[in-house]
Amino acid sequence: MRTSSLFLVAALMLGTVLTAKAQKLKNFLDNKDSSFTWLGIDFTQARLIGDAGAKPIDFVDSHFAGINQVVVNEPKKYDVPGNMRHENVTYDISLVNKRNAAINPDNFKSDNSADLHRLTEEDVNKLVKGFDFGGKKGIGALLVMDGMSKTDKKASAFVTLVDMGSRRVLMTERIEGKTGMAFGNRNYWALPVKYILDNFHDDYNKLKEKYANATDPVEPAPAPAPAPAPAPKKSGKTGVANTKAQPAKKKS
Repeated sequence: MRTSSLFLVAALMLGTVLTAKAQKLKNFLDNKDSSFTWLGIDFTQARLIGDAGAKPIDFVDSHFAGINQVVVNEPKKYDVPGNMRHENVTYDISLVNKRNAAINPDNFKSDNSADLHRLTEEDVNKLVKGFDFGGKKGIGALLVMDGMSKTDKKASAFVTLVDMGSRRVLMTERIEGKTGMAFGNRNYWALPVKYILDNFHDDYNKLKEKYANATDPVEPAPAPAPAPAPAPKKSGKTGVANTKAQPAKKKS
């Protein structure tokens, strides 16, 4: 009886642990008092569309970092925790700033209007998998910027929740934000970020319903190692030294 009781307790504890691990996204969406880290806006895959006069190097050298900083410096306007429906947030934009500073500016500009929606969810998964979270754990939130269209006067980004410990995407949703009257490229492209966050807030209940039964991603099991090749069979014959005397050379 004692053994059965211990087994039952162990099984319940294991089930609780597995449930907790499998519901990180659900717990985050359901509990506004849970904490998360705001990681900022990743521009490494972004394309600027229809702006012939723009200088890509200016974006890489200053505008990307400036947009990320203005989100942190103006919490009332951008209201990251409020729009994410949470109360406890830690800001750390150092990781995206480092990544954005390494962008090749030659790949940033585009004349293709389709680049507004160039990225896919799989692209976001790959990006997060290659992200260096610096040993951070828990839930992280970031925007993966896609297209920034001067022609259409809007930007498209994936609002993404990640498990930083495993570098896996828990949720990613494409959301757009409009541009508006603003002075300078930094402020012009920071404004869509505000509207993207606002729109995420407005869609929050729909997202909770959409992901109500979602399970967290699991690392696939590694493929079994191939069986070793059989060793070559040894021959039954053994080598025998040649002991036959060689004929003597004739003297000249």
